[in-house]
Amino acid sequence: MKIAKYKVETPKGTIQYNISGNGKPNIVLINGGSGPIEGWMKILPAISESSSVFSYNRFGVGGSDKPKETQDGITIVNTLREALTIVEFEPPFLLVGHSLGGLYANLYARLYPNEVAGIVFLESSHPKDINLNEYQGKAVKTINKMFTMFDSLSSHKPFNEVNFVKKTVNQIHQINTFPEIPVFVITGGQEHRMMPEEVRKKRLENQLELLSLSRNSKHIVAEKSGHFPQLSEPTVVIDSIKDCAEQINKTSHNQL
Repeated sequence: MKIAKYKVETPKGTIQYNISGNGKPNIVLINGGSGPIEGWMKILPAISESSSVFSYNRFGVGGSDKPKETQDGITIVNTLREALTIVEFEPPFLLVGHSLGGLYANLYARLYPNEVAGIVFLESSHPKDINLNEYQGKAVKTINKMFTMFDSLSSHKPFNEVNFVKKTVNQIHQINTFPEIPVFVITGGQEHRMMPEEVRKKRLENQLELLSLSRNSKHIVAEKSGHFPQLSEPTVVIDSIKDCAEQINKTSHNQL
């Protein structure tokens, strides 16, 4: 599936986006670090059948402008919010955050609790994942260092979001309240060969801890997937998003 891309001018620059489908709740897809809009192509048609869905490329990705300032969590959330307002995509939202996008969904719900009706954390980063490096072997640490070295060689990369994960995590820690909303956590069940057993265990503990954000939470294991269930097991992701959307619609119907 080819995803049609449109452009929206925000105060910080131009962003590429797509809106598909019609219906409530309005769903916002938040990519992982430097992930393009195309990462959603296997799930977009199905979830657009019953909801309106907004997906986009953050600054520095695809045809969106390069970032002109540090891309920490609050900056990213506020840019997303500005884009949604300009294109008149209205809250409350069901946020789907993949990988690093999970941190932004988590932060969005804390900053603007009235605008978030539910979250699907998809192989999402947890604030505590930042400590996993302590358990990584020396070889993996060296590889990671090399990658960041190459990254910082290109001129716009100093503003890249991957350099501000620690700051984003601190921003999450500064706001203790999280809304009482449906929370779905999708975790890939396949072991990563490069990931030491201790790291895998800790990461799974962190995934399960995301469930404690809400009394209405559910854990789904995508048995045949690693870090990208939306590509390897799209049906699992589609079903979870639809399940969460149904819960949101029931709640809003009961409140009428």
